[in-house]
Amino acid sequence: MKKAVVLLSGGLDSATCMAVAKEQNFELYPISFNYHQRHNIELESAKKIAKFFNVKKHLIIETNMDEIGGSALTDSQISVPEGKLNHDENDVPITYVPARNLIFLSYALGYAEVINAKHIYIGVNAIDYSGYPDCRPEFIEKFQNVANVAIKATAAEKKNIKIETPLQNLSKKEIVLLAKKLNVPLEYTHSCYAGKEKACGVCESCKIRLKAFEEAGIKDPVEYVARG
Repeated sequence: MKKAVVLLSGGLDSATCMAVAKEQNFELYPISFNYHQRHNIELESAKKIAKFFNVKKHLIIETNMDEIGGSALTDSQISVPEGKLNHDENDVPITYVPARNLIFLSYALGYAEVINAKHIYIGVNAIDYSGYPDCRPEFIEKFQNVANVAIKATAAEKKNIKIETPLQNLSKKEIVLLAKKLNVPLEYTHSCYAGKEKACGVCESCKIRLKAFEEAGIKDPVEYVARG
């Protein structure tokens, strides 16, 4: 069976992305990261989702991105702000983690080479998102160019490893509808930045998610302190 490495954070997008890979008949090899983020709730969600999909192997990598800091998601001295739904092109919120997707995709690329997977799935989105530069199509395009020359499998053996972004041009509403269609366990997904037992409902990620579920006409099964 053909193999796919899937970046699995435990959030709505990554879980839906993995469901797409499964629908396309890939053997799933999700990779998640304990990067010393503010909380581990999302990582626990990733474990539940991986178990739900009965994956071949769920790899969890530890890397201490809190040593770099600079983000409300890794630096306990920076508070998670209440969110807004619209951003200017150069307006990057403090919840952005410097170079996170670059680092995660690099790990995934190495993992794909080792297990002989020819596809890496990542749930980045450039429609309803927080303005992060490493979610944009131009970043994925440039990383694909690097992947084509960076490792033995691609540079010497000419075995291309394709970066797949099935959610790239979907609205968050469309992602929710796709997740429902593909039977994603939405109750396991966690999107809140605050890291409490219940989602806060006021951070940017919560607001984007709640708006999407409302537009899709589907009740979000996770618990919130406040629903907008």
